[in-house]
Amino acid sequence: MRINFNRNKRSTFVSLCCLIILSSCNTTKNVPYFQNVSVSPSSRIPAAAVFDEPTIQPDDILSISIFTIDPTTSMVVNQLGTQALTSGSVASVAGASSTGFLVDKNGEIELSIVGKVKLLGLTTFEAKDLIKREAAKNFATPNVQVRFSNFKVTILGEVLHPATYTLPNEKVTVLDALGLAGDLTIYGRRENVMLIRAVKGEKQYARLNLNSTELFNSPFFYLKQNDVLYVEPNKGKAASLNTARTQTFAIIGTALSVLIVLLTRL
Repeated sequence: MRINFNRNKRSTFVSLCCLIILSSCNTTKNVPYFQNVSVSPSSRIPAAAVFDEPTIQPDDILSISIFTIDPTTSMVVNQLGTQALTSGSVASVAGASSTGFLVDKNGEIELSIVGKVKLLGLTTFEAKDLIKREAAKNFATPNVQVRFSNFKVTILGEVLHPATYTLPNEKVTVLDALGLAGDLTIYGRRENVMLIRAVKGEKQYARLNLNSTELFNSPFFYLKQNDVLYVEPNKGKAASLNTARTQTFAIIGTALSVLIVLLTRL
């Protein structure tokens, strides 16, 4: 009888070990990115989606610098731009304020000496050429630089640092944004990242799978201004939140077991 008891005990122990191993494999199988990439050195990742340059819209903030042979003449324009938005600035990655020229409801900006320039619907490259032509009427051989000062994206959910990030670069991918946020936590659903985008006053929604290289072909691979990325929690997150409750139930169960043993011995 003792031999049979030991055998039963041993088989139960082995079964528990197998269950633990299987459960640990199940919780980590979706963690790596791009799982469909072959380990072969000759494997290739699909070409990325085409990048569409963002266009200037009302309420955008533009950083505009005009350089001339005489730096004192262009300094007036540049200094005015850096002081134009001290009251309505946006927090950036480093916590600094976004400064520049605010595009009004008509899609125009107003530059000192140069005057009003309509930039609505233009890319920053096209805006640079237009401002350069206008500035040439007042400055000798001007050199102009234009970029967005409030190109921001928001990353929420299961990432290390959820926040709104103001970026100095217009060409930003989903992976770039997640990198800024410190990458997904172990509880993030990599196969189901939601992207929310506003297009002409309407919301668009997309589901992105970070486990597949098809992400590079997605029209949402490159982010646009004011995009929102939301990383949903997986079942492991719910389990971690219930740890305290589980521990409480375990303590209660242990106490009841001890009580039952004491009562049966009376």
